[in-house]
Amino acid sequence: MEEKPSIFRKEALDYFQQHRRKEGDVLRLAPPWTKWAYGALMSMLAVGLLVCTLGEVSEYASGPALIRVERRTDITTPTGGVVATVDVQPGQRVAADHVLMTLQADEERLSLTRSQHELELHLVRYMRDLTDQSSRQALTTLRAEQELAQSRLEARSLRTSVAGVVGDLRIQVGQYLAPGTRVASLVEDDAPVSLQAFLPGYYRPFLKPGMMLRIEMEGFRYEYRELPIESVGDQIIGPGELQRYLGPELAGAMELKGPLVLVRARIPSRTFRRNGREFGYFDGMPAHVEAAVRSESILLALLPGLKALLPHEH
Repeated sequence: MEEKPSIFRKEALDYFQQHRRKEGDVLRLAPPWTKWAYGALMSMLAVGLLVCTLGEVSEYASGPALIRVERRTDITTPTGGVVATVDVQPGQRVAADHVLMTLQADEERLSLTRSQHELELHLVRYMRDLTDQSSRQALTTLRAEQELAQSRLEARSLRTSVAGVVGDLRIQVGQYLAPGTRVASLVEDDAPVSLQAFLPGYYRPFLKPGMMLRIEMEGFRYEYRELPIESVGDQIIGPGELQRYLGPELAGAMELKGPLVLVRARIPSRTFRRNGREFGYFDGMPAHVEAAVRSESILLALLPGLKALLPHEH
């Protein structure tokens, strides 16, 4: 019996027998790299979930601050007059009893010269006649007048009471000074330095001595230092009261808003270093501070609804 002729060519049938595939196989259109990409994505998702569960984010209390140099003496002139000489420069180190400046003293100098001249005349007269009682009494009176004139002349010179470094100098030759005018400040050699920070008052319950303050000096960006809090004020004060506390010289040094709490920290050194250079702390230097007051899990921060179910704040 003859076989029926096939509609397929003999070459096609032979190829089909040699390269037979399983019928019903799924079309594989996705590239091979999607397998490991999917695995990497799931691994990253698992790591992210772990980080959100174990990781924490902190809330910071931040605000302005000032550097304060303690044991800083303001020098004022006891008498009024016109400045004749200025004998120091800002930043100059001086010893105790060093002359800072002198006022014009033409009248005092003339009075001293006259007293000395009269004293010399009566001294010569008395030496010629040691029994002359009037000359002897006149000498006693003239000596007292000379000492008084000398003290008045010395009072026209302003001297330092302690050794230290001259701070801001606010006088110039020819300037008239009224009695009690501040002319300079003097910082003692071993004067300590502290930081006064002004943080929002609503953070007062979270602030405690021993917490760390991160400080960034203005003009020295990204140069951070950490100091422990030494004390925290017990009273919340307003900007007006704080400006009165700072005094007229520093009241306008910063903009203050809302209720504030005063925080203090001790700076261990009078100088700091940046890029191999040494800089000094000066009274009134501005800074910015922040302190971590509380923290919570990243997961709770992303899903606040979980805060009612889980302990979150510490």
